[in-house]
Amino acid sequence: MLKDSHAFSGFSVNDTDEAKKFYGETLGVEVGDDPMGLTLKLAGGNNVFLYQKDDHAPATFTVLNFPVDDIDQAVDELVGKGIVFEQYPEMTDDQGIARGLANNMGPDIAWFRDPSGNVLSVLQGE
Repeated sequence: MLKDSHAFSGFSVNDTDEAKKFYGETLGVEVGDDPMGLTLKLAGGNNVFLYQKDDHAPATFTVLNFPVDDIDQAVDELVGKGIVFEQYPEMTDDQGIARGLANNMGPDIAWFRDPSGNVLSVLQGE
């Protein structure tokens, strides 16, 4: 029934102006204005809808993953833009990267938060 639907994901933020600047300027994602919020226009034609919510509570799980070719380079570039990566004891290294590939435990992944506290990641597969 829904296999041909152009589905999209969405999540809340506490300030759409701040989110527009972060996603557009800091992360370099194309951001479109929407009457109800913002649309992140991602590669491959996928969109993510962001909406402002007065009682916003940040997601405690990863809401958006950005696959990259070189995780070390991506982390370095994002740190240079002021991004602070999450540190999970016994899971991430000093850069905040969980090295799954070397341990046959999934991709290399590093988590960070948007200004509203939502969890995002960059990840590198094989």
